[in-house]
Amino acid sequence: IAFIGPGVKASAAMGDKIESKKIADKAGVSTVPGHIGVIADDKEALKIAKEIGYPVMIKASAGGGGKGMRIARTDAEVRDGFRSATNEAKSSFADDRVFIEKFIEDPRHIEIQILADGHGNVLYLGERECSIQRRHQKVIEEAPSPFIDAETRRAMGEEAVALAKAVDYRSAGTVEFIVDKDRNFYFLEMNTRLQVEHPVTEYVTGLDLVEQMIRVAAGEKLSFGQDDVKLDGWAVEARVYAEDPLRGFLPSIGRLVHYREPALGDWLRVDSGVFEGGEISMFYDPMIAKVVTHGRDREQAIDRMQAALDGYYVRGVSHNMAFLAAIMAHERFRAGRLTTNFIDEEYPDGFIAAEPDTDTVRRLAAVAALVHWREAVRESHISGQIDGHEPTVGTVWVVSIGEIELPVRLSPDNDGADVEIDGKTHAVRGNWSRGTPLFQGTLDGRDIVVQVDPLPVGYRLTGGGETVEARVLSPRAAELARLMPVKEAADTSKFLLSPMPGLLVSLAVEPGQDVKAGEELAVVEAMKMENILRAERDGVVKDFHAQPGDSLMVDQPILEFE
Repeated sequence: IAFIGPGVKASAAMGDKIESKKIADKAGVSTVPGHIGVIADDKEALKIAKEIGYPVMIKASAGGGGKGMRIARTDAEVRDGFRSATNEAKSSFADDRVFIEKFIEDPRHIEIQILADGHGNVLYLGERECSIQRRHQKVIEEAPSPFIDAETRRAMGEEAVALAKAVDYRSAGTVEFIVDKDRNFYFLEMNTRLQVEHPVTEYVTGLDLVEQMIRVAAGEKLSFGQDDVKLDGWAVEARVYAEDPLRGFLPSIGRLVHYREPALGDWLRVDSGVFEGGEISMFYDPMIAKVVTHGRDREQAIDRMQAALDGYYVRGVSHNMAFLAAIMAHERFRAGRLTTNFIDEEYPDGFIAAEPDTDTVRRLAAVAALVHWREAVRESHISGQIDGHEPTVGTVWVVSIGEIELPVRLSPDNDGADVEIDGKTHAVRGNWSRGTPLFQGTLDGRDIVVQVDPLPVGYRLTGGGETVEARVLSPRAAELARLMPVKEAADTSKFLLSPMPGLLVSLAVEPGQDVKAGEELAVVEAMKMENILRAERDGVVKDFHAQPGDSLMVDQPILEFE
């Protein structure tokens, strides 16, 4: 039996971030300034941080996936970050060792894919741009990088090869670098395995990395050299997570009631390990799947990613696809002006779904009208009417989306309908019937995919990263709907509610205690990440509604204020 992967020496050396930095330094690889050694406690962490100079990064020695990592810009953040990083590291990796290094401002996270055989041949297969991250966890990856030029690619590749040779590496692996605005690069870590984002490299190089790993494990020599490695086109990968972007990206758990992956062409690849009816648990990483698209250039790869996200139908848990679509459409992302701070800078208050623009509302209203017509025809076979009207050509309805009301008139045919809205006619063609989650067709000659969820009155439509609820009513029904009262939300201001399903790790206060805004109240762990809950205002703790060790549901009260 042959192990498909690197040897013990390489795995042991590179699996320890502290040891790997020492080896990288000896191999002549550029490393980030910092303290290469285990830190005993928060007092030593504070001393080291002051010596290095703020900002600093606290990192778990055995870490990965963003776990056990904290940025600190003040003494207080060092103390809090050291505690959280060690706790997460112990929980996730059974190893609570952490170290501290200088945090590079405006950094890019760029990694080099390497491939080595057992005969001394080590190659680099280009780079991947992994700068779009949230809480140090990658969200979007692409190959090649829109920032790296040929000279920098070669220099980074040669250092990655030197490090691999220093530990007698064989098989596929990844050497990760942090790159500053001037293209200076510094070694971060080496992943001695196949990365989640390896498909983007496979798309642009034409190589099957898993096949190469198997061949290397079987003792074969690599059948190609460094000069044979060419980059063709562009590839983008988006990680679909079980989380709610509208609630601060909090984890979402539950059953996948409906699950349908997009199937659009050989330029699309979806890697997943889930299925309809399966459960997303609080105990594991929140990634549902990775969606990968390939194009002749970066623009086409991004456009194809938007189409793939529109056609990815997931119900039962919250997910981040609207957020991914928003990034794909973002002007700064399109321009390739990326750093690892992109999400924090562009969404400082979290992801807030923007109100759809006028063109989007009109497009979705046109789709809603045709969908409703199809429903009207179906209902007519049963009752002969809908909304009190026979479904005849020229019927006028009112499509209500939020506070916008649009009178529409349909001229249907076998393939769709011409939908007149405010004097302008839209040609909508496509297939949809109840039970089919996607409307796939064209609108004014352009391809369009819209997810359709029937509601008691109307439809929830999702497309282009936007989700709206559209009601299609007769003019009289629309008139009466304007008179309906709006239900007031319940007052929960006196409670600390759990923002996510998870485990209550600790409570930092006692009944009767005065607390100030920003003070720590509790720690909730979900999907191996610790989340510190803080007071939003001054107050006095009245009572607890949960105890450490309890499993919490979303919006479950943890404690109550007087």
